[in-house]
Amino acid sequence: MLGAGEVIGKFQMSWDGLLDHEDEPFDVSFPPVRGVHPSLTLKAAVVHACDNQNDAPSDSLVDWEISRDTDAGHAQIAEYVSSKNVSHLNAAVEHFQLVLDQCPVSHPDHATSLTNLAYARLEGYSRNDLQDIGSTTSLFRDALALRPQRHLDHPLSLYNLSLALTWRHNKKSTTADIREAAQLYRELLPLCPEGTYLHRIVAGANGIDYVIGECNALAIDASDEGIHLRRVVLELCPLGHQFRPRALHWLAQAVEARFQQCGSIDDIDETIQIRREAVFLCPEVHGDHAGYLSHLASSLESRFHHQGKTDDLDEAISLHEETLRMRPVGHEYRDFSLDNLGGALIIRFNQHGNINDITRAISLRREALTLRPPGHLYHDTTLHNLALALKYRYNKLHVSEDLNEAIDRYRECLRLRRLDHPERHTTLFNLSSALCSRFTHAQEKEDVEEAITLCQESLEALSSLHPDRYFSYKWLYEAYWSRFWVLHDPADLSLSIENFRLASRHPTQGFPYRIVTARNWVSAAEQHSHTSVLEAYNTCFDLLEGHLATRPSTISRRDAAAAFSGATSLPVDAASCAIRHDNLRHAIELAEQGRGQQWSLASRLRTPVEDLESANPRQAHNYLELSRRVSNAAQSSASITNRAAADRAATEYRSLARQWEAVVAEIRGLRGFSRFLLPPLYEDSQAAARQGPVIILIASRYSCSAIIVPTLGDPHHVPLPSVDLAELTNLKNRFARAIRDASKMGPKVPRNDLIVLLRTVWDVIMMPIVNVLQHDLKVKFHSRIWLCPTAAFTSIPLHAAHPFRTNPDRSKEPCLEDLYICSYTPTLSALVRSRQMMKKRVTPSFVTIGQGKPGAGKGKELLAVDGELELVHKLVPATANRTTISGDAATRAGALEALQQNTWVHIACHGKQDRTQPYNSHFMMKDEHLTLLDIMERDIPHAEFAFLSACHTAVGDEETPDEVIHLAAGLQFSKFKTSLARCGKSTILSQNMSLKLSTNICSKI
Repeated sequence: MLGAGEVIGKFQMSWDGLLDHEDEPFDVSFPPVRGVHPSLTLKAAVVHACDNQNDAPSDSLVDWEISRDTDAGHAQIAEYVSSKNVSHLNAAVEHFQLVLDQCPVSHPDHATSLTNLAYARLEGYSRNDLQDIGSTTSLFRDALALRPQRHLDHPLSLYNLSLALTWRHNKKSTTADIREAAQLYRELLPLCPEGTYLHRIVAGANGIDYVIGECNALAIDASDEGIHLRRVVLELCPLGHQFRPRALHWLAQAVEARFQQCGSIDDIDETIQIRREAVFLCPEVHGDHAGYLSHLASSLESRFHHQGKTDDLDEAISLHEETLRMRPVGHEYRDFSLDNLGGALIIRFNQHGNINDITRAISLRREALTLRPPGHLYHDTTLHNLALALKYRYNKLHVSEDLNEAIDRYRECLRLRRLDHPERHTTLFNLSSALCSRFTHAQEKEDVEEAITLCQESLEALSSLHPDRYFSYKWLYEAYWSRFWVLHDPADLSLSIENFRLASRHPTQGFPYRIVTARNWVSAAEQHSHTSVLEAYNTCFDLLEGHLATRPSTISRRDAAAAFSGATSLPVDAASCAIRHDNLRHAIELAEQGRGQQWSLASRLRTPVEDLESANPRQAHNYLELSRRVSNAAQSSASITNRAAADRAATEYRSLARQWEAVVAEIRGLRGFSRFLLPPLYEDSQAAARQGPVIILIASRYSCSAIIVPTLGDPHHVPLPSVDLAELTNLKNRFARAIRDASKMGPKVPRNDLIVLLRTVWDVIMMPIVNVLQHDLKVKFHSRIWLCPTAAFTSIPLHAAHPFRTNPDRSKEPCLEDLYICSYTPTLSALVRSRQMMKKRVTPSFVTIGQGKPGAGKGKELLAVDGELELVHKLVPATANRTTISGDAATRAGALEALQQNTWVHIACHGKQDRTQPYNSHFMMKDEHLTLLDIMERDIPHAEFAFLSACHTAVGDEETPDEVIHLAAGLQFSKFKTSLARCGKSTILSQNMSLKLSTNICSKI
């Protein structure tokens, strides 16, 4: 076996001493080298110079000559290293070349001879005595190819090739070489156990640490290849490695750069997770700690822009404040902290409008500008950022000095940013925005013309999928809109609408920005009756649904929806628009899609799959299994308070959600399942009218009307010209006061205010509807009808509409309840869902749950509860399985268990609607509240009927009224086919009415 590597010692022994060992191997030890004790096992044998047949040199003699030249080459290398005499290097190369010539490719020592020659040449190259590194690297590559994985010398060949690549990179700064060296070290490190000689030289300052440092110094590359390299470098820095925080930082920089180019939420999530680890590993006393905090804060801001989570913005500001505290006046990086904190305060100002935030942001950025005078590397950036802050303050206070200074700062920044500057496009479209604002104020045509040109130039600088194209489109539609507003050219309106469309549909920008743009598109199209208005509404719904689907929990989805101004009225406005365009079917579809979004997103994991199981059992199994996993992930994430853990849970949830969506897409490809989990078409929703017509009452700022969905055929429109949204809102408020006052009156005191209000409801709302039911649809008297109110209609007792008039023959004019049996439904889909038959019929069971004495501080005692429970229990037939839970047994857990085990439920207790967070609405039990969210998260397989003898169980949500999120609707969501509830507070009178109603219901069992 030939030696291949540095000379570590010399060994001398006489022939006699060598031959004394005969054919037995023996060990030779050498002094320690780099803490390792090298040894060699030798075996001596006598060979003959020639073969017996043709006197040719024997193979053994040839091997001896190869060994002799190899030893001579190593000796010359050792002399060269100590004397630096090039003649020794040349002699070594000559010896090793002779060996290689005698070792063809088939020779077992060919790889070693390649290595020895390459090693000698590399020694000369590293000392500048040889210039050809290309052939040296090729020799090492050839040797590695002959030593595949599991070969004894495979690790050594990996090291040799990486050494040659790092030397070439050191002298020529070739990026490809240091990238390949990192890949080789990644493979090599696991093959070098600690304590071995190879591990010592690999892990040293000239080995892995050098490669890590050089890779970290490379320019940020957001390509997949560039990010892969950063991951490789991180693998070279295990926990405890001194360079791991820095490797984490540069990996985060690369992944975030890809996010900025492509807009993938997974990238910004991963960036934040990586940055959190870097901060954790770097204590506050470390010089890089403040920098890592600052980068984490900036990444949190980016995610806030993309997803709109206020927790991200709050944490970002807190981190920027902490970083500024760590960088007092005189600190070399104080300018960064000033600028960054100013940016975060601007974001918060745009959210909440607190003038103190924007004033402080401007002050911070002015201080940063003094620290970055002309000629400073970041002078242009600070000019741009100060201009941005001034422009936002102008938007709030309309002080022209702010706007003019912003324009001047933008222009100065633009002069400093060359055409190839990576952020030049942001200055272009932000200057465009400022000029557009000045045009709106001063109406100088040159400003808007320049604004349009600047936006067009910014678009030319960006790739088709760059997230920032959204802003170019946004400011273009603002510019065209401003010019249309002043000059009234219809072409500008069309151009503005087109850029609304492009901005709201730009796929790599986050949902929040695009939803706001689509909402503005709706307003503009409505204002000018543009033909794109229905398209704008549809875009709003699609974006909002996509945004809400990224939220794992029910509450987080509701909070995300409530964050958008104007989103609450979107469903009814869309329906009104479709009505005005004579498209009643689409009006119903829009109302259903918009009003039922929260329920549909919550229920999509509970959709019955009996038909799918018959058609494709495998897909049904995959769907159910993934639905279970997504649901579990959502519920577990809701209880996580640690931000890093919450980020990881959110990433896991999205991964599962994507798998779930892929399975749903496959199901939609099956015959008969093309509409699986999609918003219902009119034909689907009409099933709600199977047992009687459904009347949808639309309350929009544009019009108020009703749509009647009949059992068969097309829907009917009923205009309500005598009432508008403002009048309805006033009517709703008057009802609330009248009902509150009536609850304090004695049973014999006339309710005059209520009589006047109910007569108004009859005259302006219900009578026109009744006329259509009677004369156009021929609906029989005493038939059942379903009322589906929206917006202000939800708080008006429509079923109680009454003319309170007498006919000429002295008979009383009939009221609504004399003519039809009225029921309510929050949406058509809820009614359809509640009628779905259970997979297995079960024996009916009835449970009464009563809590008249809730815990301390949970409300006054309800005196009639015990009597109500006793009466209901008596009225239920003895043949039915009946149970009563009350007193100390009426706990949250006991009530939930009873709901899951029974088909009919009667609940008598205090009820509370939480108007700010409706999913926290609750029934008051003995220990804890039984919340709407508790009920929604439970599987209640046998639910049929619920009677809610509790106050506020049918009162909706203040911020999302058209989602009708209340306790009664939640029970319908949980598969109760019918639920009875009330809107007002509990009084002795209402409790007595509940008793009478309970008597009537139980008599029907």
